[in-house]
Formats: sequence, structure tokens, C-alpha cells
Amino acid sequence: MIDFTEDQIKRYSRHILLQDVGVEGQEKILNASVLVVGAGGLGAPVSLYLAAAGIGRIGIVDADTVDLSNLQRQVIHFTKDVGVAKVLSAKEKINAINPDVKVDTYREFLDSTNAFDIIKDYDFIVDGTDNFPVKFLINDACVMAGKPFSHGGILRFNGQTFTHLPGTACYRCMFKEPPPVGAVPTCSQAGVLGAIAGMLGTIQAAETLKYFTGVGELLTNRLLTFDAKTMQFRTVPVRKRDTCAVCGTNPTIDHLIDYELPACDIKKH
Repeated sequence: MIDFTEDQIKRYSRHILLQDVGVEGQEKILNASVLVVGAGGLGAPVSLYLAAAGIGRIGIVDADTVDLSNLQRQVIHFTKDVGVAKVLSAKEKINAINPDVKVDTYREFLDSTNAFDIIKDYDFIVDGTDNFPVKFLINDACVMAGKPFSHGGILRFNGQTFTHLPGTACYRCMFKEPPPVGAVPTCSQAGVLGAIAGMLGTIQAAETLKYFTGVGELLTNRLLTFDAKTMQFRTVPVRKRDTCAVCGTNPTIDHLIDYELPACDIKKH
């Protein structure tokens, strides 16, 4: 059991006051480890809120550097960080928010050669990426490794998310494979309202904290979507498919696949 310092009791007092969290729940948070894939629009609010909550260890995967166009939505990066590696910029802000948090950085692309090695030491994975090939890679790696994860995606004024635990519906249960290259625009092509990233990222952070504390019901076997233009939120029930290629009864995918990236995303990811 953690022997909380006076500063920690004060820092986490609003969690400790919650009947559903309390000291035991905060201890679980402090003992938890989370890997955030992508230090961009979604990874920024996820990392900030998990750090503030006291997640004991946060890993950040991103090969990119901060660009001026990122600052409209990637709130963990500041103007002074333009040109700096995103993982280093993010680590600086996390350390500034909460010295309790250990931060590990991976300035590299997540692909079939390193995914298992990177995710193996973390309790929970957060998908904060912005392209389909890597989303499928994260899904497949987590399913094969038995890791829980939070999926998130944003475009224009819309967002979607769900949480996967071993035995529940995965990304391939909903979408069998990535769309053809060029069929769906990326944020860099179609744009995104900056605040959408914050809306969805904080939902992913909340799901992560719920997972560790056991509070409430997770977004398993449910896809949450929203349209910020109308502020309409919708939860769509989904089922784990027995015929799913990766989590089904007789899976046909037994290795990680590096799908082709759209040309405009090759440099970014």
C-alpha cells in the first residue's frame, strides 16, 4: 500500500473524496501504467489528464516534431516547442503538471517490428493516432497481446470512441479492414475543429481512469459517436464477431500487418 505524502493527499483530494474512488482507487491510479500512441490532438488531452490524475507511468509514442499547424488542437505543445520532438515536448508538460509521473518516450513509428515490444510493459493502451493503418495495427497488437485499449478518432466536427477489453468487440469486429488509400480524407486534408480533440481525448482519459478504478461501465461493445455541430451523442451497440479475423473463434490474422499509409501521412507517422 502506498504511504501517501501530505502533498499527494492534497493533490488528489478531489479523487479521494469521491466515494467510488477514495484512497484505494487513487492508489490503483498511482500504480497504473498507460501507453499513449500519438502525442497529437487526442494524445495531448489524454496525457494531460492522466498526468494530472496521477497515473504512475505514462509512455508516449510519436516520431513527429511539433509544427505550427499542430497548435490549433494539440494543447500539450506550445509555440516555443515548434520544431521540437513531440515526445519531448509532451514529457516536459507532464513533468511540470505532476512530478509523481514517470514518463517514457519512444520517438519512433509504431509498426509491426516494434509494437509488441513497446506495449508489453503497459497495463492499458490509448490510441491517439490519426490514420487507419496504425489504428488497425494497435487493435491487432492489443488483441493478440491481451491488452485493453481505448480507440479514438476525429474528423471535421465528429468523433468516435470505444474501449476494448479481452473478450469484447475489437476494431475489426466493427471495421474489417482499412478503407482504400485516399477513400477517407485525413484531418490534414479535411480539417478538424480543434476543440473536438479535447472533447474526445477527455472521454478516452475518463475511460482509462474508470478501467483502473473499476468505476461505472466502460464503452465495451459500444461505439460512442458525436457530432459537435448539433451536440448530438449516440451510442451504437456492437457485437464481438465470432468470424472476426483477429479476435474470432478461428482467427485468420496471426501476425501484425503494416498497411499502406496515404501519401500525405507518410511523413507524419
